[in-house]
Amino acid sequence: MSVPVRIGLAAVWLIAGGIKAVDPDQSEIAVKAYHLFPDSTAYAVSLVLPMAEIALGLLLLIGLAVRPAAIASAVLLVLLIAAIVSVWARGYTIDCGCFGGGGEADVSWRNYLTEILRDVGFLALAAWLIVFPRSHLALGPGSRPRVARDDHDDDNDDPATAAGVDDEMATEEKH
Repeated sequence: MSVPVRIGLAAVWLIAGGIKAVDPDQSEIAVKAYHLFPDSTAYAVSLVLPMAEIALGLLLLIGLAVRPAAIASAVLLVLLIAAIVSVWARGYTIDCGCFGGGGEADVSWRNYLTEILRDVGFLALAAWLIVFPRSHLALGPGSRPRVARDDHDDDNDDPATAAGVDDEMATEEKH
């Protein structure tokens, strides 16, 4: 189950970050529409956010540092949900810009609710990966399923030998 969850959340970040990265001016407009940062900080956020999203997407896609990437995803999603709730509560009407676009828009409360519920769904994916980070098709050793190892030689199936008792001693004890 963790493979599709990991790849699904990776796709979310790669698409969202990729769209923003190719249109940084629109990304800046979207960040400014939230009225959470001064203009200079909004510009920096509009440049850093897509790179962070792409980085998280790549880590999840290749299965490297899955739990830390899932934790960072959860934190980022909580911040994005809080930002959407904030503009809704303050009466702004904006397109969230989560997947491109953004800025002032003629939207209703249903748009905000839909965006929040969507992000809560993504948050559930991140939570799953925090609890169950190991999956097949992962590069990171801490992200791959554990394989049961047999620490005994195949030649040492005799319990006495496996316990370190040499064959001569075992024979002497029998007589």
